[in-house]
Amino acid sequence: METLKNIALGADHAGYEYKEALKNYIHELGYTSKDFGTHSNESVDYPDFAHPLAEAVESKAQGFGILICGSANGVAITANKHQGIRAAICWNKEVAALARQHNNANVVCVPARFVTIEEAKEIVKTFLATAYEGGRHDNRVNKISAC
Repeated sequence: METLKNIALGADHAGYEYKEALKNYIHELGYTSKDFGTHSNESVDYPDFAHPLAEAVESKAQGFGILICGSANGVAITANKHQGIRAAICWNKEVAALARQHNNANVVCVPARFVTIEEAKEIVKTFLATAYEGGRHDNRVNKISAC
């Protein structure tokens, strides 16, 4: 259970400011973090950060991941290429709760161009605090991986 308190963070240039704000916020909530970059708002390629983050969550070196880019689509598509990743684009806390409860999502993808930093904080807080329900959802979640 301790590993679940370790949070991987990653962003491209569009999500850099949000990543920095969320890093500070999750520390306030009692989580630790590993920052996979980027480390400025200069233009970068999001797969360079999404793949290493997904590998860390998939290997269970990190409990959950937070990825941020402009729309959240690019980072979610990239992270979901990894068999053990269930990355969910969340634009409000209700969607974040359902992603955890019903889909056992382990990476939350935040669309920085469509939510405020305060909304992003609520999304992340809800995602991290919500448990997977299991039960009737197990069979569905077990069918997600391609192999």
